[in-house]
Amino acid sequence: MTTTAAPQSSAARSPWRIAWASMVGTSLEQFDFYLYAYFSAFFVGPLFFEPLGPAGSTLASFSTIAVSFVIRPVGALIFGHLGDRIGRRATLLWTVSLMGVATGLIGLLPTYAQAGWFGAIGLVLMRLVQGISLGGEWGGSVLLATEHSRPLKRAFYAAIPQLGSPIGSILSAAVFIVLSVTLPESAMSSWGWRVPFLLAIPLLLVSVYLRRRVEETPVFMRLAREGGRERIPLAEMFRSRPLALVIAIGAAQLGIGSYALMNTYTMNYGSAVLGYPYLQLLTAATIGALLQLVTIPLFGALAARIGSALVVGLGAAGTALIAFPMYLLLQSAGFGVLVAMMVIGGILPTMSWAALGGLMSDLFPARFRLSALSLSYAAAATVSGLVPLATAGLGAWTAQAWWHPGVVLVALSAVTLVAAIAAGRHAARSD
Repeated sequence: MTTTAAPQSSAARSPWRIAWASMVGTSLEQFDFYLYAYFSAFFVGPLFFEPLGPAGSTLASFSTIAVSFVIRPVGALIFGHLGDRIGRRATLLWTVSLMGVATGLIGLLPTYAQAGWFGAIGLVLMRLVQGISLGGEWGGSVLLATEHSRPLKRAFYAAIPQLGSPIGSILSAAVFIVLSVTLPESAMSSWGWRVPFLLAIPLLLVSVYLRRRVEETPVFMRLAREGGRERIPLAEMFRSRPLALVIAIGAAQLGIGSYALMNTYTMNYGSAVLGYPYLQLLTAATIGALLQLVTIPLFGALAARIGSALVVGLGAAGTALIAFPMYLLLQSAGFGVLVAMMVIGGILPTMSWAALGGLMSDLFPARFRLSALSLSYAAAATVSGLVPLATAGLGAWTAQAWWHPGVVLVALSAVTLVAAIAAGRHAARSD
């Protein structure tokens, strides 16, 4: 893959077209990632870790989810450095390609019954590749969108790649529902589980095609032309903006952590403890994700008017206010109330999520911006990977008291609110 782009038409340089290309690639990354989360609970353990028994295979299955979170900072270091040295566009071609190929290969792996532990080893390796890829994808997508746009529109275009999360969630849930309804359990266990992973290959081709048709960002091209690139961007970031890194990690806690809380822990809690049918929970979560397709651009437009840090802070404050009432109502809700709770519980954290890219990109100068965004986002995502486990532990300690998930949601909101206030005072962007 080349590091420079061929001359493009004015349409190829359109900020909206470039934001669209960023969003499509991010959607593929999130689709691949969430798809594995849906299927791991039902198929990964029995297919790849059968000798460990029911409990052991389930633990091994969820461990393969954890490894991709733990490895993310490594991907952030690798692709953040490359993005600040060779360019945002070339780096994003690598991240989306690695994710698509790794996901497709999961669909080709032999099960334990077919090749013993070889398939499990391959599965862990592919999950590591997926995690490394995600470590560099988000920051690059945000910068590809914002560094092509005018300053007054940057906060809005920074929100467009954020659509990748609900789109990926919707697509993966839809695939899971369709296959579960149309295929008998024996067919799903035999070959049906492979189909969603193989779908990543044609989606990868579309993503690569779109990203190859956009140019490198004007901000990076100016840095390269003027000799403004840092030899070791990460070292310069730690030297000149260490507090901004802490602020960025804190600001991301609610946007990322609330998704882990709502779409991972609350789904399991609602099914295992409150007795909701899993399909109802999945449907409610999908309806909430559909609403985000509207609210994310709207909150991005609001951030362009009043500032990203303020929108992140408002979302955090609002989430803290509704956390306990939401989980109280969830204890005895019908399906309609369940949907309403998932929608309400998604709107206010979505404010913080939609404006996160704008807030982070404003904290760091261009010469090490991709390293900073990638590392701060990966660190926040690694912490969020512990949210379901921490909430489950709190639930066990409190005998499943109705308020225990609310405590976690309020804590995430408080950290993000403090960080958003600090971010408004530490903005460094000048390009």
